[in-house]
Amino acid sequence: MPSTYTPQGIQKMETGEKAGTWGTLTNTNWQIIEQIAGGYLSKALSTSGATNLAVSDGAAGDANEVGHRILNLTAALVGNVTVTIPLDVQTFYIIKNATTNSYTVEFKYVTGSGSSVTWGADDKSTKIVYATANDGTNPDIIDVGSGLSLTSPALVTGINDVVGNELVKVTATASAVNEFTVANAATTAGPTLSATGGDANIDLNVTPKGSGKIALDGIKWPNADGDADQVMTTNGSGVLSFVDNTGGTDWQAVVTTSTKTAVAGEGYFIDTTSNTCNVTLPAGALGDEVTLVDYAATFDTNNLTVTPASGEKIQGGSADATLTSDVERSAFTLAYSGATQGWLLKDK
Repeated sequence: MPSTYTPQGIQKMETGEKAGTWGTLTNTNWQIIEQIAGGYLSKALSTSGATNLAVSDGAAGDANEVGHRILNLTAALVGNVTVTIPLDVQTFYIIKNATTNSYTVEFKYVTGSGSSVTWGADDKSTKIVYATANDGTNPDIIDVGSGLSLTSPALVTGINDVVGNELVKVTATASAVNEFTVANAATTAGPTLSATGGDANIDLNVTPKGSGKIALDGIKWPNADGDADQVMTTNGSGVLSFVDNTGGTDWQAVVTTSTKTAVAGEGYFIDTTSNTCNVTLPAGALGDEVTLVDYAATFDTNNLTVTPASGEKIQGGSADATLTSDVERSAFTLAYSGATQGWLLKDK
């Protein structure tokens, strides 16, 4: 009876056959077994369409293409391609997609509707695939790596993407106790990036490079703190910045002196318990405001006089005319309206 062969080309000699050649044939079989266990084959694929990996029964070497553990697939693709193996091959392969150009590579059995493994158009990764031969007509090929779950992998310097470019870089910190945790989410909820670790209160630091900014949902945030009391504003085009706070009144300490030069935007508590007080207004700009308050209920005994800046008006009166308040507990705000009417009482 003649010899038979395994799906990957190992010769099975019948009793009484191959007299005088058993040593040579057995050595060849051992070479095939060694090749199946760890052999490397660089296979140039057709640039489009299908490439069938061949079986060479009883032969060791590159001609027995399916009988290698590691396959390096090459070609300058001009279209999507498939790589096929015979229906009865049962083994696993480590396959590197070393093709160029943006086309898919599918690894499958030569016929049937079983599952296959496909590299995306720009996926140049290495995959571990298992050819199951689990059905005589529609066997499956499984991507072993797609089902792996790594509990605590140790990353040396970072993670690269499928084309080998840097994706995440990792820097080690001696005796680190804090880290960040990524949590996924169910329907209607968003995933979470959290600062976690041994400390009770932990910042989450995000630092752009150079003059770059942190962009959250298209909004660019300042990459430096503003001055004290500044507020944040937008330019209407998705860029935030710090500006001076021009809204509200900046209240000052109680004034007890007989004279005071006011500053636009400020409010003053005027104490005339011991003397009258003359407040000189600043040179006005449209919208400027100054607020004055009778602090000790003494404007009726020691009056408050308000004097405009040289050449300006109060309540539309003559240039340089003053305003006197002699009403106990009076309080008022003057707003500058322009050169024609000058400073006007905001509230009456």
